This record gives sequence, C-alpha cells and structure tokens, in this order.
Amino acid sequence: MYQKISRKKDFGVFLPVANGGWIVSKTSPALDDLWKQNRAAAIVADEMGLDFVMSMGKWRGFGGETNHWGASLESLTMMAGIAEATKRVKVWATVHPLLQNPAVTAKMITTLDHISAGRAGLNIVAGAYRDEFAQMGAWDESLGHDGRYALTQEWTTLVKRLWSEDSVTHDGRFFHLIDCVSEPKPLSKPDLICAGMSERGLRFAVREADACFIGGNTPEERRDASRRAKAVASELGKTIKTYAMCTVVYGETDKKAEDLVRHYRDGVDMGAVVEMMRNWGMAPEKLTAAAQKQGAFMTQTVVGSPASCQAQIEEFVAYAELDGLMLIFPDYVEGLQMFGAEMLPGLKAAFA
Repeated sequence: MYQKISRKKDFGVFLPVANGGWIVSKTSPALDDLWKQNRAAAIVADEMGLDFVMSMGKWRGFGGETNHWGASLESLTMMAGIAEATKRVKVWATVHPLLQNPAVTAKMITTLDHISAGRAGLNIVAGAYRDEFAQMGAWDESLGHDGRYALTQEWTTLVKRLWSEDSVTHDGRFFHLIDCVSEPKPLSKPDLICAGMSERGLRFAVREADACFIGGNTPEERRDASRRAKAVASELGKTIKTYAMCTVVYGETDKKAEDLVRHYRDGVDMGAVVEMMRNWGMAPEKLTAAAQKQGAFMTQTVVGSPASCQAQIEEFVAYAELDGLMLIFPDYVEGLQMFGAEMLPGLKAAFA
C-alpha cells in the first residue's frame, strides 16, 4: 500500500497539438480539428481550475493508416492564442534549441508572458527525432546525445541572461551574440520545464528547470526517477518539482472503461507505432516486437469509473512521490469536464 503524502499537487493537461493525440488507434475519438479542439480544451481547463496547459513541438508524423501526428500546430504561436482565450491557467510552450536562436526564443516567450499577464512557461526539448529535423536541413550529424545537451545548456543560459541583463555578448561553441538586447523583459520569471531520463538529461533538467517530467514503465521506476531528480536537486542546493504523464480512460463503470480500452487497442495503427519506434532509435530487428508491446497507448493509463480513476491517480502520484500530473484524455472536452466535476475536488482534498 502506498503512503499518502499531504502536499498540494499540480494538475495540468497535455493539449492535443497534433492529430490523434496520445492514442495511436483507428478507433479512438478523432482529434483532427486542431485549433478548435485545443482552444476548447484549454478554456475548460482554465475554468475548472487546472494549474497548466502544455503543448509539444512536432514537425513530422509517423504515417500509418491514421497519419498519426502528421498534422500539427506550432506550439508557441498556438499558446499565444490560448493565452488570450484563458484567464488564470499557466500556458507552457515547447521550443527545440536545435531550431531556434536563443535571442529569438527569449523574445517570443517574453511576448507570450505579456499576452498571458505573467503565465508563460518554456518547455525545453534537447533531444529530437532525426527525420523531423533532417527534412528541414536542421540535423547536425556531428552532434550526438551529449553534444545536443551541450548546445541546449549554452542556449538555455543565454535565454536566461537575455531575460535579466541589459545586453549580452557571448562567443561560445554554438552561439555568438554581440551586444544583444532583448526588451521588454518578462513580467515575471517564466516557468522552465524539461524532461530527461538519461543521466546527462536528468542533470540538465534538474539544474535548469523548475519542474521536470520523469518516466518509467513501472511504479517503482517512476518513484526511483522522481527520487533521483530530487537527490540531484539537493546536491545542487535547489528544489525541483517532478511530474509525469497519464492517460485517463473512464466510463460509467469499470467494465465500460475497460471495454473502451479494448476497443482502442483493437484499432491500433501498427504502421504508425512501428514508425514511432523507428524514430525513437529502436533497432530494426526489434521494431515489430517493440511496437506490439507498445500498442495503441503512448503513456501510463488509469482506467475505470471516475471514482476508480481518482483512486488510481492518488496512488500513481503518491507512490512515485510526484508533485504533479499532466493529463491526457481520449476526448479532451468531455474528459476534462468529467475530471473537473467528479475527480478534481477529491484529488485536491487528498493532497491538501
């Protein structure tokens, strides 16, 4: 049995910025009316009192029968629209340092911060899928995993300096700024968010960010990753929040929810899942087995009636010693409305 931790938790939503969302299936609800669906989901999240909405950066999809993630909105400009449509929820956009000059990013996030009256956040993604960036001539074959993090470290330092200093001059390995100014400054320090499971990635995320996303295939792996992040933060003399992602599949009863899961799994777009595995760097001889193991769902799931899902989320968060959870739904507006009415009050009470 997990030990309940009495501490406020943050709950947010991972917006469906690309078609198909996080269920790779021909039978899951359609998520292809991108702007309208994202705007509607963000407004519901804002009205119900969620803490943040976040969107990923995605430049190329995985094909298959559903052309999964083949159509996507750009994260930062979409979040500017979301900022104007909402009042209190934090708006977190994703940027890839491989694509954006740090001075451009500093200005863009500052603009988002002014539009949102101080609610902006920047999700930094150092890694990348080669095909996404090679298609636009932005993939550097000379940079391996550690090289991309070295670039991202230099980039992040410059973004922070541009937010706080009158002028920045820098002659580095990857970037060169000469008396570079960035005015105005953000209204408040934008939240910095990052995910990294490698030792290099985790240390970067903990050192530079306010919150980091952790993963793991089992509750024990997620708990250990959360503890490792907080141990690194302690070494550095700071604190860090740890978050994870979770897909909520609910029904009036546990059985109806389980039937939905089977329905989505039966409709898995295996071609898209195989391509996803290939993009993740899976060896060709392991692709089919890995895709079959992955199946339609891209994240950890909780399944059942609203009461059952709430209990599973409490255990998920408490056992892994998380500070927050980013939620995913098959149907976002309907799912968020259910979550706000039937689950969020109980979760707030559980983690008061």
